[in-house]
Formats: sequence, structure tokens, C-alpha cells
Amino acid sequence: MIQRIQSIWLLLASACAFLSLKMPFYSGTYNVDPTTKSFKEITGTESLLLIILTSCIAMLALITIFLYKNRTLQLRLCILGMLLEAGLIALYYREVTTFINGNYAITALLHGCIMLFFFLAARGISRDSKIIKESNRLR
Repeated sequence: MIQRIQSIWLLLASACAFLSLKMPFYSGTYNVDPTTKSFKEITGTESLLLIILTSCIAMLALITIFLYKNRTLQLRLCILGMLLEAGLIALYYREVTTFINGNYAITALLHGCIMLFFFLAARGISRDSKIIKESNRLR
């Protein structure tokens, strides 16, 4: 289970997702009302939807590690994880558009890393499936 490289990628994806709950994605100023401006940081705990989606992605990556006997389901869950992460990035972008000005935090790269790790895990799973198909053909 842990000997396979995709287990490492999925574990890293889960760790990045859990880290993104506390690390800021964007910080800047926004209008509270027309006369006052306020400084704010967007983190994974900003709204209930962000909390749920980030937690689901992290748990999905952890659960997928233990489905090593069912490679097709593992591959589908990796693809689902990539789609959920793309949706999460879209939700963050929607939050960012409410700001007047600001900067992306360096920890915003965690979300790109999650996508990359899910992709690398899916590639490792498909390579394992290919190896098993070739070994079955030789029998």
C-alpha cells in the first residue's frame, strides 16, 4: 500500500489540503460600506462551503490511499479529487473578486500542488493497471 508511489502523492495531497485550511489564500482590502475599508485574509475557514469542500478533498485523498486493491475506483476518485479542487479554486476566485486590492499569498500554491499530486497519483495508478494487464497477457 505505502510502497506504491501514488500513495505518497495522495498523502501529500491530503497534507496540502489540511494545511490550506489555516494558511491564507489571499489578503487585501475590501469595502465594508462606501466610507470604510477593511483588511481581510481569505483562508479555508472563511465560509462553511470552503470548509466542507476542503475537508472533503483532504479526506478523499486519505481514503483513496486505502483502496489500492480496486485501481479503477482509485483512479476515478483521483479524477473526482481534481474536479473538486478545480471547483474549490473557482470558489476562492469568486471570493477574491470582492476585494478592491490585495495580493495572493505564497500558500495559494498549495491548491496547485493538490491538483498536481492528484494528477501524479492518477498517472501512477494507470501505470500500475498497465503493468498488471501486461503481466496477465503473458500468463
